Amino acid sequence: MKKKQVEILGFVPQKENVYNKLLPYAYKLDRESNDILAQIKGNLGRAVQLRELWPGVLLWTRKLSTYLRLYGRKFSKEDHVLFIKLLCELVTIPKLDISMMQSFARLLINLLKKKELLSRDDLELPWRPLYDLYESILYSKTEHLGLNWFPNSVENVLKTLVKSCRLYFPESATQEMLDEWRPLLCPFDVTMQKAISYFELFLPTIMPPEQHHKGFKLWFDDMMDLWVSVQNLPAWEGNLVNLFARLANDNIGYVNWDPYIPKIFTRVLRSFNLPVGTSQMIVPRYLSNSYDIGHVVLWISSMLGGPQNQVQKQLNGLFSSIASFYHPSNNGRWLMKLMKLLQRLPASVVRRLHRERYKKPCWITPVPASHRLTDQDVTDFVESMKQPVLMAMFSKTGSMDAAQALQNLALMRPELVIPPVLEKTYPAMETLTEPHQLTATLSCMIGMARSLLSGGRHYPEGPAHVLPLLMRALPGVDPNDFSKCMITFQFIATFTTLVLLVDCSSALHEKNDLTEMERELCSASAEFEDFVLQFMDRCFALIDSSTLEQTREETETEKMTHLESLVELGLSSTFSTILTQCSMEIFKVALEKVFNFATTNIFETRVAGRMVADMCRAAAKCHPAESLRLFVPYCCNAITHLTANEDVSNEEELDKELLWNLQLLSEVARVDGEKLLPYRTQLVQILQLTLRLRCKQGYSLACNLLHHILRSTALTYPTDYCSVPGGFNRPLQEYLPIKDWGRPGDVWNLEIQWHVPSAEETAFVFYVLDLLLQPELQRLQRYAQGEQDMSRDDVLQSLCIVQHCLLGAGSMLRPLDGRTVTGLVPSMVSLEETKLYIGVDYDESRENYREAICKVMRPLLHYILEHSEDDTKSLFAIIKIISDLMHFRGSHKHEFDSRWKSFILVKKSMENRLHGKKQHIRALLIDRVLLQHEMRKLLVEGCEYKTVHQDLLRDLLRLSTSTYSQVRSKAQNVLFTALGTYNFCCRDITPRVLELLEPTRTDVTQQQFKGALYCLLGNHCGVCLANLHDWDCIAQTWLSIVRSGLSSAMSLEKPSIVRLFDDLADKVHRQYETIGIYFTVPESAVLLGRHITDSSQPTPHIGTPTEQELEQGLALQQDKNHEAVQKYEKIVRDLLECLDDRDLPWKFEHIAIGFLSLLLRDDYPLPAPAVLFFVQSLNHDALVVRKMAIAAMAGILKQLKRPLKKIPVSPCDISGVTEPEGLVAGDKPGNDWLQYHGDSLPNTQQDWDNFCFVEKTHWGYYCWPKNLMVYAPAAEQPKDLSAENMNERERVIYDHFTEPMFIKQLIEFLSLEDRKGKDKFNPRRFCLFKGLFRNYSDAFLPVLKPHMEQLANDSHESTQRCVAEIIAGLVRGSKHWSFSKVEALWKFLIPLMRTALSNITVETYADWGTCVATACESRDPRKLHWLFEMLMECPLSGEGGSFVDACHLYVLQGGLAQQEWRVPELLHRLLSYLEPKLTQVYKNVRERIGSVLTYIFMIDVTLPHTLPTKSPHIAEFTERILSQLKPLIEGDEEIQNHVVEENGVGEQDERTQAIKLLKTVLKWLMASAGRSFSTPVPQQLQLLPLLFKIAPVENDDSYDELKRDAKMCLSLMSQGLLYPEQIPTVLKVLHEVRP
Repeated sequence: MKKKQVEILGFVPQKENVYNKLLPYAYKLDRESNDILAQIKGNLGRAVQLRELWPGVLLWTRKLSTYLRLYGRKFSKEDHVLFIKLLCELVTIPKLDISMMQSFARLLINLLKKKELLSRDDLELPWRPLYDLYESILYSKTEHLGLNWFPNSVENVLKTLVKSCRLYFPESATQEMLDEWRPLLCPFDVTMQKAISYFELFLPTIMPPEQHHKGFKLWFDDMMDLWVSVQNLPAWEGNLVNLFARLANDNIGYVNWDPYIPKIFTRVLRSFNLPVGTSQMIVPRYLSNSYDIGHVVLWISSMLGGPQNQVQKQLNGLFSSIASFYHPSNNGRWLMKLMKLLQRLPASVVRRLHRERYKKPCWITPVPASHRLTDQDVTDFVESMKQPVLMAMFSKTGSMDAAQALQNLALMRPELVIPPVLEKTYPAMETLTEPHQLTATLSCMIGMARSLLSGGRHYPEGPAHVLPLLMRALPGVDPNDFSKCMITFQFIATFTTLVLLVDCSSALHEKNDLTEMERELCSASAEFEDFVLQFMDRCFALIDSSTLEQTREETETEKMTHLESLVELGLSSTFSTILTQCSMEIFKVALEKVFNFATTNIFETRVAGRMVADMCRAAAKCHPAESLRLFVPYCCNAITHLTANEDVSNEEELDKELLWNLQLLSEVARVDGEKLLPYRTQLVQILQLTLRLRCKQGYSLACNLLHHILRSTALTYPTDYCSVPGGFNRPLQEYLPIKDWGRPGDVWNLEIQWHVPSAEETAFVFYVLDLLLQPELQRLQRYAQGEQDMSRDDVLQSLCIVQHCLLGAGSMLRPLDGRTVTGLVPSMVSLEETKLYIGVDYDESRENYREAICKVMRPLLHYILEHSEDDTKSLFAIIKIISDLMHFRGSHKHEFDSRWKSFILVKKSMENRLHGKKQHIRALLIDRVLLQHEMRKLLVEGCEYKTVHQDLLRDLLRLSTSTYSQVRSKAQNVLFTALGTYNFCCRDITPRVLELLEPTRTDVTQQQFKGALYCLLGNHCGVCLANLHDWDCIAQTWLSIVRSGLSSAMSLEKPSIVRLFDDLADKVHRQYETIGIYFTVPESAVLLGRHITDSSQPTPHIGTPTEQELEQGLALQQDKNHEAVQKYEKIVRDLLECLDDRDLPWKFEHIAIGFLSLLLRDDYPLPAPAVLFFVQSLNHDALVVRKMAIAAMAGILKQLKRPLKKIPVSPCDISGVTEPEGLVAGDKPGNDWLQYHGDSLPNTQQDWDNFCFVEKTHWGYYCWPKNLMVYAPAAEQPKDLSAENMNERERVIYDHFTEPMFIKQLIEFLSLEDRKGKDKFNPRRFCLFKGLFRNYSDAFLPVLKPHMEQLANDSHESTQRCVAEIIAGLVRGSKHWSFSKVEALWKFLIPLMRTALSNITVETYADWGTCVATACESRDPRKLHWLFEMLMECPLSGEGGSFVDACHLYVLQGGLAQQEWRVPELLHRLLSYLEPKLTQVYKNVRERIGSVLTYIFMIDVTLPHTLPTKSPHIAEFTERILSQLKPLIEGDEEIQNHVVEENGVGEQDERTQAIKLLKTVLKWLMASAGRSFSTPVPQQLQLLPLLFKIAPVENDDSYDELKRDAKMCLSLMSQGLLYPEQIPTVLKVLHEVRP
């Protein structure tokens, strides 16, 4: 087979889809796949060389994705590498349209998925282009200004892309990455998070051992030390854990974790956030930053094993310490995490065992023998997990997690896990009072079914439990308890799929070579017949109790309820599984029983009837010949007999017996087609009798029968699902069924029995169509031409027959064909569709009924719409028929999707992850092959759009905008599906939708108008016409939406229309992604395209383009880019034109402005008229418009920003210190020049020019970047903007902002209140002012100064906020001003801010804090020395009372916190200033001082390689404090908190002062708990004895601040993490404290 295949293909495929080989037409597929691949290679290579990204490259990369879905990676290694390299080039094209980038990235991820196919020698990918791409999107500098719109999915796509590529980064990559990102490691800065997450994502961890010194060994020790030394869970700690977990998993046996293992487990335990003690106070960041369980589990399972197996001991400890939390009575938000741990840990260990023992070896280094898991390791692991899992079985959150854990544990050690679960299952089956216990144990047993049955050498007695379990499960089929019923069905179905229900007891006498266990099973198997019959009795009882008469009143609906349909599904699938697995003897008894039950009773057809018919169908499917022999003659006779009377056909209500027999017959007919053929004459006779019945229920059932007969004969499908190929009706001497219990199917010998329509069946199908469909079509045709009258019921009946014929024979009817609609999209590449063979050879000689139906339906539809539009039922039928005409080839998409989902579910619940190799049960594998066949039928992506489709889509559009809302909504759904199917058809349909919105048309009704809007809106999953990713489409739709405000059909009084417009605008805003203007294909990609067209095996269909074509391609690319710019400018112009229209209602004005603001971009400036519009809108009457204008202006100013020159400098030359060898971080001599020194500040022009300012705060803390870039001196920078050298856009802004009246109005608007009490400092307004002062330097200050002074003097909330926003923008905007301008600025600002800060209030202090923090962010402190000196002046002067002092401290803290480690001198000054004032009386000041102290000591960290800081040290401070607290420490009495709160009445005694001091110190301890990196444990311990001495207040504890704070401190201390070396001291102190 293999050799033959290689001859056909001409290459050895990388890894193809195995299921294709099992299809009935498998022999055709190698040639087909080669043709398609040659087509893809030719056209894709060609499109790249012609530089046609859209539609060429995009369309053919999509075809490549489809190829992967159909055939797997069925191409040679050379092609594989070429495809990957090409896509890598395409993804990283700079300025590439984001949607294209995502499309390429997804395909690239798919190509890289199976890493064993390509080794690092086959492929090497560069990391830097990916990093640039990731950086430009995830850390985009312009996205927050609205200059770039990215979809939400982009982050995950890029992450997955990097994960897929990092395997192939070159060996030098690790060192390059460390050089690139290490300088960012400043723990006080946000860049720390960025650097660590980059390390986590990019660092390669799979390398051969001889390259490890170029891989993880370069960074492992540093990172590990960093992790171990951090105590308070900063946000980036989780990323480090993820990195270590990945490292551990990829290099088992090559990393020595032993020294770190205890620390790892301590931290893991802490990250579960389990409650400690009674007070449930948790530092909020512990919750948000805790570790990702998936990675924790991976880490633990990768460290298991090895010579000492230290991890297992720790794991035992971990589980014994958290076991009690698994008890079902415990509940809390920590439970989810613990359950996840249980569920994932066994799965992870199974994955590892699979990799070590069963996986096919590939190029990735295997686990060394010394570190593989031994059998003893596995046993220990299972033992340690057993207890918690058995407890968690009954937890409140459900037993699913425990069931999955047990499934995996049972794979490893069935003998340890299954017996204890059985012990719980048997009693649970006996009890009736605790249903939850039963559901829980059964769901666990279902997961362990295969392990129980395969028994194996460790657990041979497993299979003996099957029969007792099955018999005891029967009472669970209980009509009164739905969930119990469902789980029982699932349980029985699972077990019967795995065993063969054959009575083997006679083998005891015939064979003498049986083992003891086999003898036991043989004798037990005599009970199978009993089991089947009892199960049927239970089902009959269930059916009897759910007939319609019993469960409903007359008035209710006649449909099945949701629960009933689930029970129906469970019942029929379980029964069919049982019969499939039965021996012929048992089957015959069962058949007899079900036949009698069905024929001796008459059931109503809605609920009970459906269930019984399902059971009969199940029987017929298993053994069609035997079953049809009983059912068909019986039903046919009954129906013939009951319809013998002439009047029956005209009765409105039919006899129940007739209906029941029809239903039964229609279900029984769903069997193997060739077995139906003997009964064809009887069946056709019945159809002729019943299809024209008057009663709707009657003819509907007849239509079902017609559908099922056609379907059974016309479709391709497997006919047997038994778990053993070839069945087992063989004598017991040859074959003993019990040996095959639990046997998995074998993909290579599935022996599927297919039903493929024979010539006889095909003839029969067309005979039925000629006989029954032809007359209906003729009748409808005459009616549509007005030649014959028909009642509505008649029309509906005919349509019903047509529809069912189409559904039944759809797979045999050729797809619609005709001319292709051309001219929608120009392209130099072929855009043909790919045709797949689906097992049907269409017979050209017979009539093509699909076309015939199509030819009748269109005139009929037009006739009905004109003469009887209210006949909605017929319209519904026509919509369904149109949908099937276009798409239906034997299966529906939604059915396929739900079957695919259920296939995945069943596979998950029964798979064997330990051995892998697709060892699923046979029925599941057959199902998967059928799904593969259906997928081929349904693959319609990229179909050509032909005139037939065009006509049908226009009809659908007409229906979508018709009078009745239900018709509209049904037609729209079909229309949306079709729009996603045919290439470029949206360009044809959109203009027709938009015609209805034209304001010039007066004949449009409101229904048509609404229908058109819904068509633009689209449904949640399909295409949204309003947002197609293309300039032409957007230009049409957006303008029509805005202009439709002038249409006569539009009324804002109708809430439904208003809501539609809101939804449309909202959807456009949500889904819009910036559309590209520049499309360029780099030369490197063109070269790869050339390699693809030159490659062979298979040789591409089309060769390399000629020189002339290549030149044409290059020219076209330039034209396209030029056109795109023109289209962009035209849209902007047109929108502005609409906005000029005075009649446009306000709602549409807002929509238009919204659209206009979406069009801002970072690669092309907004045209000047639009800039003018936005500047004027800053003073618009409507608040919404002003907000949009402010946001847009910030973006426009960013577009106009002038680039500044940067030059590299050498830090060593400036500091005069040579860099030390090795890593040294922190305050070192080499970065002292970056810090703030009061004695050498740039106070003169000359100093200012000579200073080297470094604005970013993190540079220099950890290490220097390879080249440090700083701004060039002012002399080399571009000159300030002056009136002469402004462009038109800059001029517009300048003219308005120098106009006093404009500014006055603007400031009035900006200082209005928006939502009282909710307003905050607005970053958008800040960006506006920052942009103004950055681009125009101080040009606007003269006009603004008087306003700012006026605002600063007004203490109202909104005016203060306004002046704070302006000042923050001013300070940040003045970053590059000349010294003279800056000096002048501060001369004006300092007094102004003093005034403002003296007016500070409760409402505004937060805004001033934000203002100063924003102003100081990423700025060199030496440039802002005026500000810092002013803020340091007098925060605690006490002039304005305690409140103002607290506020001043808050504002100062905002500024200093942004400067991190660069202002030690200021921190020292502040501390020495605060220390004498620590005994403050007022609570708010105390809290503020506590918080400020936290920031002062934040810089005092103990991290690896870090020198002691020059900022204040905690240890020294604590010593000074303790000396003041002496009076409290020395005495034995309790500390009372009833100090008379009066300031300055005499000098209070030492003790009272000390109590006040203690209150402030407690505030500091509380504030620092969640913020600092390391906890000052030795210092806290010295204060510990004091905390236990505080006495409670007698009368009321709600006022007792001191006691409450002390409790809080203890609770927070208890959650801190201790270093091992601190533990002895802690214990010592605790011993001393104990009374």
